[in-house]
Amino acid sequence: MQRKALLRRKLLKLKVDAILITDLLNVKYLTGFTGSAGYALVTPKEAVFVTDFRYQEQSRQEVKGFKIRIERGERAGEIKDLLEELGVKKPGFEDHHVTYGFYKKLLMKKIRLKPLTGTVESLRIVKSPVELDYISKAVKRAERAFRRLRPFIKAGTTERKLALKLEELLKEEGCKTLPFEVIVASGFQAALPHARPTSRVIKEGDPIVFDWGGEYEGYYSDMTRTVIIKGKDISRQREIYNIVLDAQKKAIGSVKANISATEVDAAARNYIKQAGHGENFGHGTGHGVGLAVHEKPYISWRSKDVIRENMVFTIEPGIYLPGLGGVRIEDMVVVKKDGAEVLTGLPKSFKII
Repeated sequence: MQRKALLRRKLLKLKVDAILITDLLNVKYLTGFTGSAGYALVTPKEAVFVTDFRYQEQSRQEVKGFKIRIERGERAGEIKDLLEELGVKKPGFEDHHVTYGFYKKLLMKKIRLKPLTGTVESLRIVKSPVELDYISKAVKRAERAFRRLRPFIKAGTTERKLALKLEELLKEEGCKTLPFEVIVASGFQAALPHARPTSRVIKEGDPIVFDWGGEYEGYYSDMTRTVIIKGKDISRQREIYNIVLDAQKKAIGSVKANISATEVDAAARNYIKQAGHGENFGHGTGHGVGLAVHEKPYISWRSKDVIRENMVFTIEPGIYLPGLGGVRIEDMVVVKKDGAEVLTGLPKSFKII
């Protein structure tokens, strides 16, 4: 398995002779296991997946390229036994995932682990052809669901009703899970980037921000569209919308391999700042999407990530005006040799409903 081989190459550089993988997304990435309990240990010559009795049969069906071991006793003791059997002297562990309490248990077993940061995540950041296919299918499911929602978007309904309907449609399209709770934010609520749907009744002239995602084989999509309910005076909303749309186009156009993520962020941020709304765009321009809906690379002014071919991430600038509302437009792109290929295809011109 290529992923396992790539991970093994990192062991020497990290100065460990094994790595203990406990983050379930990373376990899934390496082994194929989709259950809720298990871990993996990878050494230069061995690869072992460990789970409990509940997942005995499931692991036989899903796990590829790893020896399967069923846990019978207390986990810290099982890990110590496994390390001793494999002759591991200097194991590393995922520092973001192991709790302090469990770490203390390992220390009590006289296991000295080296903390490692982002080891498997550095492999996940570049997507394989299969992963790109799964993400594209997650996009298509999300888009079909939103098209089916269109007749329900009107004045008089509520944010919560629209959110529940969109979740229902996503499930009907085949999404086993949702990457996050659907966001439907109308009127002044649209000024909150991560607003939760409320019982607020949608009115004429309201902007409505829809932020949602789909799923396919455990891979996610993420997109945002903003629409305007027909009303007497929507000139302000139109102005803000067009600024955000132009900023997004500039950011998408800036994408290419071997530039810094901060350059993509700056393309959108500088345009919005020049339009007089720099203080109204406070979040990053985007983030990676894959097995997690928020993962590397991070497209922001603080990011240290470098853009590489076959990375997948969102581009989602926004402007948020307290008391009036807000606009966010979000697409997903995959990095190609000559720029960005946009994966999301829903129309994003100014839309009055």
